[in-house]
Amino acid sequence: MQLLNDSNIRTATRADITAILAVRTSVKENQLNHQQLAERGITEQSLAGMIESSQHGCWCVEVDGRLAGFSMADQQQSNIFALFVRPEYEGSGLGSALLQAAIDWLSSAGQKQINLSTDPGTRAFEFYLRQGWKHVGLTEQGEAKFKLQL
Repeated sequence: MQLLNDSNIRTATRADITAILAVRTSVKENQLNHQQLAERGITEQSLAGMIESSQHGCWCVEVDGRLAGFSMADQQQSNIFALFVRPEYEGSGLGSALLQAAIDWLSSAGQKQINLSTDPGTRAFEFYLRQGWKHVGLTEQGEAKFKLQL
């Protein structure tokens, strides 16, 4: 599989929402179905609002015409709150490129520190450590908190 680079990353649009949800429900870790996502407030309507909001950034990458991954960030919270790649593209560099798109966007908005959280003991936990993020404790919900100084 060819390693993909930043030039393959693009800003998400409303037209991507169905595919974003398909990626989100396809993952092996932190897997949620559509009903579980809706219970957490993640619906087509809420995604549309985030995609169209200047406070949120959302990026996608396609491989062979199919959405393979996405990332989402919140400028006000200086937080990356979503980064998901279809299982068949894990290890291809897509996650790193999507993470960098979110970091670059938050940095260009003047953020000096970025936060994120993920479940401890997962591949995602190890991924963020490899990307240079610092594990700084646990959230009230028991997720691992990470920080990145810019």
